[in-house]
Amino acid sequence: GAPIRCLGIIPMAENMPGGRAIKPGDILTSAEGKTVEILNTDAEGRLILGDAIWYARRLGATHLVDVATLTGSCVVALGKTTSGLFGTPDSWVHEVRRATERAGDRSWPMPVFDDYKEQLKSEIADFSNTGGRAGGAITGALFIKEFTGGLPWVHMDIAGTAWAEDAKPYQPKGATGVGV
Repeated sequence: GAPIRCLGIIPMAENMPGGRAIKPGDILTSAEGKTVEILNTDAEGRLILGDAIWYARRLGATHLVDVATLTGSCVVALGKTTSGLFGTPDSWVHEVRRATERAGDRSWPMPVFDDYKEQLKSEIADFSNTGGRAGGAITGALFIKEFTGGLPWVHMDIAGTAWAEDAKPYQPKGATGVGV
């Protein structure tokens, strides 16, 4: 009954090895027409997430929030109790962060400085699918930003918070539901 329209898009793909699997050096073309050089085949989820964001824009989305177990780098940076929040503008990031706090999900704003985009440069495509180890959570988010079309956008990296290895008084062991 809320006076807003909310879209939920769930990009899914089976990640299995085979003769037609992506390989380092492949160039993929996104649904938006952007070309992506594959440097790391373990960074495959961001490829379909980019297409899902493009699709949300095509359906008329005006504000974007994506929730993904995108990078192990975010686990290294924030551990398993705090999700990373990346996005623009700051006012939208702050609004989403307030919502996570009200829901009992810890989150922390992370930078999306343009300087990090250098790590995604490719000589043979519009950009590459990974920027390497240094700032990996940031470059993962910046990869996703390439598909936002400049809309207000927040990326929640829940790689560390999606699964609880131990039960807590407020949460059982297993899937946490973070971001829901």
